Amino acid sequence: MYRFLLTPRWWGINVFVLLAIPFCIFMGSWQLSRFEARVEAHRSADRQVETAKTEAARPLADLLPVDQSTSGQRATVSGRYAKQLLVPDRQVDGKNGFYVLTLLRTDSGKALPVVRGWLPGKADAAEAPAPPTGEVTVTGALQASETPGDDGVSSQGGLPSGQTAAISAASLVNLVPYSVYDAWITLDKADSGMTAVPATAPDNSGLDLKAFQNLGYTGEWFVFAGFVVFMWFRLLRREVEFARDAALGLVPDEEAQQPTTV
Repeated sequence: MYRFLLTPRWWGINVFVLLAIPFCIFMGSWQLSRFEARVEAHRSADRQVETAKTEAARPLADLLPVDQSTSGQRATVSGRYAKQLLVPDRQVDGKNGFYVLTLLRTDSGKALPVVRGWLPGKADAAEAPAPPTGEVTVTGALQASETPGDDGVSSQGGLPSGQTAAISAASLVNLVPYSVYDAWITLDKADSGMTAVPATAPDNSGLDLKAFQNLGYTGEWFVFAGFVVFMWFRLLRREVEFARDAALGLVPDEEAQQPTTV
């Protein structure tokens, strides 16, 4: 009854199944490992941010360029405050408000964006306290430049003068006549009654959409493997039933010679 398994057609089906199932399991396992790696990176990034709060601040130059190992580290830098901007639609402790961002001109001539604090409500330059004058030394958590459209970062354009949607060198260089560091810091202690903005984990280290895409792909590959097994058994059962009916004379001879189709 099972002699049909030796036909070229079933040899092809069996080879396909034997190759498809391990491939699907391998791809599913690989996607699962990617998800687990992102989970671990998320935990490590959170630990890094917390640990950095107790570590001694280091000169800004020692921490550049910003990467996953230096993001969140405490940096110190001296200079003079220059142009001040507002970053609207930012949340702290679940409340909507705006960042007060001031560019710090360093001895190198480049400016470092410094988030001096957060205020509730709509962005209003009249409510933002003026920065200290003269030479200052600031200390805060180093952060990588933001990308419009990322979590919590607006991608809207057409903002009023004196506002910026993203804290990034690419955006700020169009607003000031000097070079800007591809990084920014949020002060440990906010100025003038503002709320300090907490440091965030570096990009690509959180449980973001990409992480859950990996988890979704994991499920899809395992479902594919199960589907291959299901279809193989379905074809086998139909072939056995057809062979049994042919043996009992329940199908015409010419039909019994035709291969079954799905």
